Order: sequence, then structure tokens, then C-alpha cells
Amino acid sequence: MDPNVLKTPPAFGQIHVSDCVEGMAELPAGCIDLVFADPPFNIGYTYDVYDDSLESDEYIQWSESWIRGVHRVLADDGAFWLAIGDEYAAELKVLAQQIGFQCRSWVIWYYTFGVHCKYKFTRSHAHLFHFVKDAKHFKFNADDPAVRVPSARQLVYNDRRANSKGRMPDDTWILRPQDLPYGFTADEDIWYFPRVAGTFKERAGFHGCQMPEQLLGRIIRACSDPGDKVLDPFSGSATTVAVAKKLGREFISFEMSEEYVSLGTERLEQIRVGDPLTGAADPLRSAPATNGKKNETKAEKLAREEERQRWATQQVGPQLEFQFETLRSMTDGELINAFREIHDGHSVDRVLLDPVLSDRLESACRRISEREPAASLRQRLIELRASGALTAEGIHTERPTTIPTTTLERFSYAAELAWATLVQRYPEHSLDDIFTDPKLLSEFDREAVMHAADADPLTLRWCATQLRSWANVAREHQPGEDAPEPPKPKFSAAKKWNASAGPTSKTGSAKGGLYQVLTQDDSVLFVGETSDFSVRFGDHLASESAERFWRNEAGGQPKVRTALIQDATGPERRIAMCQWLQENPATSRNLVSLWKDLFEIQ
Repeated sequence: MDPNVLKTPPAFGQIHVSDCVEGMAELPAGCIDLVFADPPFNIGYTYDVYDDSLESDEYIQWSESWIRGVHRVLADDGAFWLAIGDEYAAELKVLAQQIGFQCRSWVIWYYTFGVHCKYKFTRSHAHLFHFVKDAKHFKFNADDPAVRVPSARQLVYNDRRANSKGRMPDDTWILRPQDLPYGFTADEDIWYFPRVAGTFKERAGFHGCQMPEQLLGRIIRACSDPGDKVLDPFSGSATTVAVAKKLGREFISFEMSEEYVSLGTERLEQIRVGDPLTGAADPLRSAPATNGKKNETKAEKLAREEERQRWATQQVGPQLEFQFETLRSMTDGELINAFREIHDGHSVDRVLLDPVLSDRLESACRRISEREPAASLRQRLIELRASGALTAEGIHTERPTTIPTTTLERFSYAAELAWATLVQRYPEHSLDDIFTDPKLLSEFDREAVMHAADADPLTLRWCATQLRSWANVAREHQPGEDAPEPPKPKFSAAKKWNASAGPTSKTGSAKGGLYQVLTQDDSVLFVGETSDFSVRFGDHLASESAERFWRNEAGGQPKVRTALIQDATGPERRIAMCQWLQENPATSRNLVSLWKDLFEIQ
């Protein structure tokens, strides 16, 4: 093969039969956001292909080669997690730091299915190192509710001054669950998660040690966003990529064993984005029942829960009794009163989309009920509005939301890109579903802000609702069958995409129309409309993350074609865009389903 011919990089969404050093060498530098590596511990386990009994120097040398590969493919703000046993934990930590990583956390994973040892204490833990390239600039989602845990103020004292979002896991609680059967969670530098036992469904068909999905879920949620790229150099049982797929991340992994690749691929084929993670998310819950033990009945579960509550009340006093009273759903009347308290004259839509008003609503609800999920409360509020219950209770919501039309038109493209991304991840969810689920709404914000760094979340969320309204208005004003066909937009030749790539103006006035963002091979990624090419292109490329997004999508430097439409209004430009989409519906980053449905494009 000609060495000057570039190889096609390994495809994402797959487990590749390959040595990880060779596989990573074919990936572009800086293309990965999160790496989780669980390499062979070199303690003599029997694997299908790999020799787990290397000489110490040979193992260190091999480790250096793959860790250097990780360092090359990892983005500058990415994270590298390494799972390793006692034998080489210190050596690999020092080695990673010599290569250029900085250690942010040294976590102990304590598991209950310890490895039985005859002449020493039972092995029941592994080391998890969190490395980054730049200790001042790396991704860590500290505000993700799935990463945070309840604080002592919330859990024990039910203190209303406590942060309703909980706190980050710390290094305070280090008791083992069997030492304090009803004690509080040990979420800190010692993480208690059950290891996957040989009889569990999660491990079916695999050998050796396997990470639980809940542990991987914590790491992936904390150190990546939906749509980010996750790499596992040692696929093994495919747990990392399985969790990455469930959580809406792109993924790639390497595995030398063809048998493991086959089993892992079969596992991935049975998974959909949004599927729940297996195993107990709460470390105090028991491990899944094995085939050799009778499952707990509902009566037994109820009795155990009552016993737990009695024990907790005896230990921490009557304050906890009030906590149990809040573990119920709100009544409709209580939810209406909570909305009345915080809405400040605004509509339900504004309350749900405004981060400040939304937080006030959740705080008002949590004073009454800690149990009902926020998504359920938000959906119920929409249903109460639709039924007329809010109006019947004398609640008036005439206060307008005033965001200038020019601002909405300026940033509507970012809302469409974010909406389209979530539709790809969760095709069964509508825009209303996204805006009633706080987790999906948070994903929307991350995607939209990446494309419009100068816009605030409320503006971007409101842009999505306006896209839907604009589409409906344009559909109602489509020209009749006898009307003359408007001229088709004429696109320019493709050129390098930057802020000055739009048509030049002899008079200095703003120039607007349609534009196409293209890949290296001239496939259309996105079609947009704007009143000012220079402003729009500057917004598109205002952040490093947005530039990286388009480079990844385009396979290199993206290109652009423009079609000038003089003196056109926003609706006229959108109709022209939809007419183009009618004949060319294959763009990968447009919300084509919206335009096709609402403009009746067949």
C-alpha cells in the first residue's frame, strides 16, 4: 500500500477487531472526548487472546505505548479514566503523568464480590484514576443531577436551605454497607458498586472482571456530554460502549478477541439510546438476584422498607419522619398553588423555559413533595393548562415574553441544530417532551450554546418554539396552485467557510439569503437562511467547540455555498429554503422532519 495514501479512520458506533495501539494510530489527533480504559491487570487471568502474564518491564513498556496513543487522540479538554489493580496502580499513575497527563482524582472502587485469596486478605477493590491534559481546562459536569448526591442537610435534616441539586460526591463517608446496614451512601473517593457476578445477566457470555453499568454511567455523565465521542481501548464485555450508547454518546472501541467482538456487537444491537442502565444506582440497594436465589416478594420488600424507616427514625430522630411525609406526589391543587406563587404573570411556557422561573417552580414543589420527578410535574402543569384548570383558579398569564424578532431570527439556526441533534438521539420525543424533561432540556442547552455562544438559554429555547410557529405560519400562507412558481435560489461555487465567505456588497448594506454548509466531498450538511451572511457566519464559528463540530462533520475544513435573495423577508427566505429541501431532503443536520411535515413536502 502506498504510504502516502491516508487510511480511512475506523468508524464510530462499532467494536473493531484490532490491537488498540494500532487502532488508535488510525484515529485523528484530538478526536476523542472521553477514554475509559480497563486494561489487563497482568496478574495471570486467562484471556481468549491476550497474555496476562508479561514480565514487569514488558508490561510497563506495553502500557506506555497505549497510554501515549490515548494522549494523542484525546481532546485538549477531554478526560482519561484508567482502571487498574494494586500491582501496577502506582507505576501507571507515574507513567501517565510522565506522558503528559495530570491526575485529578484517585478513586477506589470497592466491590462486594471480592476475589477470594487463600494466603492474604480478600481482594475487593480496584483503582480508578481520572486524568486530564490541562488541569485548568477540562470537562466535568458538576451540575448534572445524575452525578450529584443528596447532602446531609437534605437527607438527614430535611433543611430547606440545602441546595436542591445536592452536592458532589466527596471523601467523607467511607463505611462499608455491611458494617452499617441502613447507613447513608458512601459516595466519595471510595465508590461502592457491586461487581458483576458470574451469574448476573449483565455479564452473560463473558469472562474475567466486568465493570458495572452504574459505575461507567457516573463517569460518562460527569466527563462527557451527549453526542461526545467515547473510546474504550479494551472493549472486553463492551460495557463502556453499551453505557455510552444508552447515554447518547458516540463510541468506538478495540478488542483483539473476535469472540468478544461478536458478543459485544450482539449486546450493542439489543440496546437503544435512552435505555436504563442495569444494576442498582443506589449503592445501598442489594445486588441483583442470581439464578440460584428466590427473588424478593412485594410483601418482603415492603416489610424491609418499613424496617429501614423505623431504624432511620430511631437513629436520627423525628426530623426524618417529616422527610417521609414529603415522599409522595403533589395534588393538582398543590401544583396549581406552587405555580401561582412563582409565575409572576408569565405563561406556563415561559416558566418551563426560563431557567430562573423553572428553578423557582421546582423549589416551591420540593417544599411539598420530594418524590415526584420534575419531568412529571412539568408535564402535569401543561395538562392543567390545557384542561383550563389554571384559568378556573383565577391565574392570569398575560405578561408577554419580549425577545426581539431580530434576535430570534439571528439564533434560530442554533435552536434547529440542537433540536435536530436530539431528534436523532431520541426519535420518539417531541419538542414538548424535550422541554418538559429537565435532562433533555439540559442536553438541548449544551448543543444550542455550542453553536451560539452569545445567546442565553432562554433565547435559544424560545427560538425553538418560534421555529415551530414560523413553520405553521408559512404553511398557512403558501401560494396556491395557480400562483407563479418563485425563482429557485442560485447557489455560488463552494468556497472555504469563514466569517467573510458571504457575497460582497457594493453598497455596504447587509446581504442575506440561503447558504449550504458542505463536507469535503461537497455533501450538504446544513441549509440555513439569514438576513446577513457575515453576522450568521460569524455566529456559526464564534467558538472553538462549534468549529470543531463542523470540522468533524465535514471531515476537515467545511465549505459553503451561498444564494443571495435581495430584499426578502424572513418568511420568504424560509419558504425558499423549504422549496430547496423538497428536492434535496438528505441534509444530515437540518430538522428536515419539521419542514417536511409543516410545509407538506412529499
